[in-house]
Amino acid sequence: MIDPQTLIAAIPGCLAQTDVPTGTKYTGKVRDTYDLNDGRLLLITTDRQSGFDRLLGAIPYKGQVLNRTSLWWFERTQHIVPNHVLASSHANALLGRKCTVLPIEFVVRGYLTGSTDTSIWTKYQNGERSFATITLPDGMKKNQPLPQNIVTPTTKETTHDRPITGEEIVSEGWLTAEQWAYCQMKALELFAFGQQEAAKHGLILVDTKYEFGVDSEGTIRLIDEVHTPDSSRYWLADSYEQLVADGKEPHMIDKEFFRLWFRERCDPYADATLPTPPPELIAELAARYIQLFETITGETFAPDPRPLNATIAEALA
Repeated sequence: MIDPQTLIAAIPGCLAQTDVPTGTKYTGKVRDTYDLNDGRLLLITTDRQSGFDRLLGAIPYKGQVLNRTSLWWFERTQHIVPNHVLASSHANALLGRKCTVLPIEFVVRGYLTGSTDTSIWTKYQNGERSFATITLPDGMKKNQPLPQNIVTPTTKETTHDRPITGEEIVSEGWLTAEQWAYCQMKALELFAFGQQEAAKHGLILVDTKYEFGVDSEGTIRLIDEVHTPDSSRYWLADSYEQLVADGKEPHMIDKEFFRLWFRERCDPYADATLPTPPPELIAELAARYIQLFETITGETFAPDPRPLNATIAEALA
């Protein structure tokens, strides 16, 4: 594990943007995607930190941790669903098959939790009881397990993702009935596998999101990222039951505490200017990303020191 002072010292060197001289660039919330115009995409995972549909800053080594975590999961979930990975020449980079992205995010939840306006806990507090295939009773408490894992899909839109039902997905033409049924099934299988693997390492995989795309041959593939601390919520298993019984938050190993810091100090959806998190908080989030990578993979994280552009150019050549 990298010590906090080293992480603080690394903040000015965060990879906040890229300028790889190849292909056509598209800038996302965290990833910069380069279309190589030959059926392949080059995805660069930066250190940008997003939340509440806006940029919250940059976290040291986050991009490398996310990409390497995804690669680890992609390799181990090929028996469930094919994915888009072709190769990785740098810890920040992934070369993948170009796919037509299905415009739905498959959010899978196993617990009644969350802090955002779209979280299942916020909606439950506001009186909602029906979620996907289940109806929850009154009197449930935050962070309790759901009766079963559920898929709560959202649309992928430019301004703000919109919760949507499976029936609406098909009737509004977002996906065919066959695509919806297949992706929902695979999302639940991936999540169950992720929970089993996480449990082996003393972790609880609480919720996550998956994205799928269709390649040139019509095959649906898992794309984007898998079970990273950016796309998923993890808790430490050994202290979970006692903390929840005491009405406290489980020990988190994800970015939720970082989001809560903003929620306690501003309205992150409405305020034009957000507070600047202290270096110690940024270093703590970086440490948690690294801790999760090392806990899940059993590997020791070491930053990739190679220059990004030169390494990628050499690999593509």
